[in-house]
Amino acid sequence: MSKKRILTGDRASGSLHLGHYVGSIINRLKLQEEYDCYFIIADYHAYTTLYERPKEVREASRSIFVDYLAVGLDPEKSTLFVQSMVPEHSELYLLFGMLVTIARAQRIPTLKDKLDDLHLEEGLASLGLLGYPVLQAADILLYKADRVPVGDDQLSHLELTREIARRFNFLYGSTFPEPEALLSQVSRLPGLDGQKKMSKSLGNDIALQHSSEEVTERVRSMVTDPRKIRKSDPGHPEICTVHAFHRAFNPEGAEEIAAACRAGRLGCVEDKRNLGVFLNAFLDPIRTRRQELLTQPQRLAELLSYGCGKAREAAGRTMAEVREKMQLGDHLF
Repeated sequence: MSKKRILTGDRASGSLHLGHYVGSIINRLKLQEEYDCYFIIADYHAYTTLYERPKEVREASRSIFVDYLAVGLDPEKSTLFVQSMVPEHSELYLLFGMLVTIARAQRIPTLKDKLDDLHLEEGLASLGLLGYPVLQAADILLYKADRVPVGDDQLSHLELTREIARRFNFLYGSTFPEPEALLSQVSRLPGLDGQKKMSKSLGNDIALQHSSEEVTERVRSMVTDPRKIRKSDPGHPEICTVHAFHRAFNPEGAEEIAAACRAGRLGCVEDKRNLGVFLNAFLDPIRTRRQELLTQPQRLAELLSYGCGKAREAAGRTMAEVREKMQLGDHLF
């Protein structure tokens, strides 16, 4: 029996950080053992907001691909590819755009969040930004994915994908599966400044590629319990950013650290110093693999070409079927 297929990935808007690792990469390392996984580096999606910064998008795509390999995503087990290197994404996105009204696209809840982040009114959003959920549907259905790993906040995107699949199948004949959500309890790390979201654009992240010195310095900047001024003050680890990182990367010692903090036996400076040691121990092997990979540019190019070739083969089969059912192409006479 063939494996079920999954598509997931990352928008090429910056380097991967510890929030990505905890929130998705850990899960992907398990999924690649159980499913036929397609991991997309979505540079077209990055252009919906970073269209004026093409070099930044290109560098992010490169960085993410190296990170994928460094953390253990296996190009022999999974298909690792860049969205723009598979032109079929653009064609299917265009065709799907005919099946979705503007009003329906505007009902995606996360669109408002994106507009708020960019400080844009809805009428000033680009057509590309408005259409990104349709492009997402094309990404998923191009590979006929059966499952899509999502958190609760992404369910509205997947529902639009399912609607598009149903609409296409009704109009042109059975072609696409209606992918199901692979819901997982997504773990989230707060930003170093205590905000709920860790983000490179907010400058509150620790990237997988940061040096040990950078990690140590960033840990020093972390927001802690504002009521714990002195070491002897009773702390509240449940609201402390440092402790959130201990729970993620030092789970065996987290409870003992929390008890010492509450009892006034552990100060914030020492706590941050200890966390820096744990994070660097975790990141050291990833950084080592990353540096080794960067000394082999030809090997990286071959691996990316291999993954994009596999993706194009699958995408080509789908688009041949789509063109035939929509009576497009060179069959006029």
